[in-house]
Amino acid sequence: MSIVPQLITNGIIAGGIYALVALGYTMVYGTLKFINFAHGEIFMIGAYIAWLFNMLFGVNMIIAFLISIISCSILGFLIEKIAYKPLRNSPRLVPLITAIGVSIFLQSLALIFFGADIKTFRSGTIERGINVFGATITKLQIAIIITSLIMMFLLHLYVKYSKTGKAIRAVSDNPELASTIGINTDKVISTVFIIGSALAAIAGILIGMEQNLQPTMGIPVGVKAFTAAVVGGIGNIYGALLGGFLIGLIENIGIWFIPSGYKDAIAFLVLLIMLFFRPQGLFGKLEAAGRV
Repeated sequence: MSIVPQLITNGIIAGGIYALVALGYTMVYGTLKFINFAHGEIFMIGAYIAWLFNMLFGVNMIIAFLISIISCSILGFLIEKIAYKPLRNSPRLVPLITAIGVSIFLQSLALIFFGADIKTFRSGTIERGINVFGATITKLQIAIIITSLIMMFLLHLYVKYSKTGKAIRAVSDNPELASTIGINTDKVISTVFIIGSALAAIAGILIGMEQNLQPTMGIPVGVKAFTAAVVGGIGNIYGALLGGFLIGLIENIGIWFIPSGYKDAIAFLVLLIMLFFRPQGLFGKLEAAGRV
């Protein structure tokens, strides 16, 4: 049996996760022209909150899922107001360093409250997969793909047709002009952080349910999601979607040719290649790379 269907399936599953996280990176960059390097830690916190309520408090998984999304949305809102808003007029390096500091702070909180040992949602027997087009896939992995696609579609509808979504696009195109025509840029920026954090929480829960939880779990996913955003053209939400699935496919097909231990390095290689040959990404323009 060919291994190709399995590699493609694994790539789609990973790509859906990377795309959800990449959307947060690209939306924030589109409105603020700044990379929120603490975004991967929102992903991690989302997984831990769901684990806390479901595994320790015995709350139904759906309820725990919703609690985690709401909690991370609030966390994203507070981070923007407390850590980033006071620095909007500062040189770009200042909020970047602050984002790294927020990332370290959130990792430290996770270590304090949850410890360094690995946590898991799984209990009992390991779920057996089913055969789909020559690939083995579990019901949870199918749920991950479906949930990711639904979230992306809902975001597309929200950004394209809702009043707030149109305001987000306007602020991304020209924040000064958007402000002069009556758009509340502060509200738009807060909304972007709330949406991005909610998507990161969803991705964190999904990957946490399939794999394991640890305080550093947001770092590799954050790097790959950032690479996905760069590949698609950072600031372009549709580019982030395509970039996420491309990175997922490239790294999973890549391990067929190189040792699996180098899997995480594939994203770095793709990032370097893009920065050398097309730094604006597939859908970006050098003169307008920050558009949503």
